[in-house]
Amino acid sequence: MDLGIRGKRALVCASSKGLGLGCARALAEAGVDLVMNARGAEALEAAAAAIRDAFGVEVTTVAADITSEEGRAAVLDAVGAVDILVTNAGGPPPGMWTDWDRADFIAALDANMLAPIALIKALVPGMMARGWGRVVNITSQSVKSPIPILGLSNAARAGLTGYVAGTSRQVAGKGVTINNLLPGIHATDRALSLDSGVAEREGITIEQAKENRCATIPAGRYGTPEEFGAACAFLCSQHAGFIVGQNLLLDGGAVNATL
Repeated sequence: MDLGIRGKRALVCASSKGLGLGCARALAEAGVDLVMNARGAEALEAAAAAIRDAFGVEVTTVAADITSEEGRAAVLDAVGAVDILVTNAGGPPPGMWTDWDRADFIAALDANMLAPIALIKALVPGMMARGWGRVVNITSQSVKSPIPILGLSNAARAGLTGYVAGTSRQVAGKGVTINNLLPGIHATDRALSLDSGVAEREGITIEQAKENRCATIPAGRYGTPEEFGAACAFLCSQHAGFIVGQNLLLDGGAVNATL
């Protein structure tokens, strides 16, 4: 399928690895020029070089922490006008409700709610003026089905979901869509970190922890960054203009819900 976005320009945050990289590669395969951001310069440059070689698109890199005001300023200074925004940031650490204080919640909100909102506010007005734009926020299945040990993430990402629900309907008439992708467990560094934590707490191997988690997923496996990226690219395509303010689960059926 021709996604109809060849020659568009996208900012993809936290895109040196994992789900962000999957999204960047899928957009590049569709002919989209990229601004890629991540904190680690070495991994970012390697990912960008591989995308240039594979797909022949223009790739600009900005090594910065997108969750900080200084990092966002550096990215926005470099990005110029973009047609597509994919927001993404690493999730806060796991724990129990008794572990967290106000500073922990503020950090989670800054990373997983307020940073995406700041980017939307900065870049969507230009999209509206040009009459076309796509925003995809990478959030979590936890906004549909809270994960007890990820309470910080549950709270922050649910806040972003509420913001998108209202804002998306205010900008859709100008040709701009805002939607959320809700990943379940995927084969990324985040999954390895979570499985390592389970293995340590339960006194089992990481492989056993992964096997146990896979048993709770109807698909029987972890998702891949490639299939996640393909879903992102579709939401950014010319075919997705009537999809507004939605929350698309990519979880292998792990969330057991009718709607």
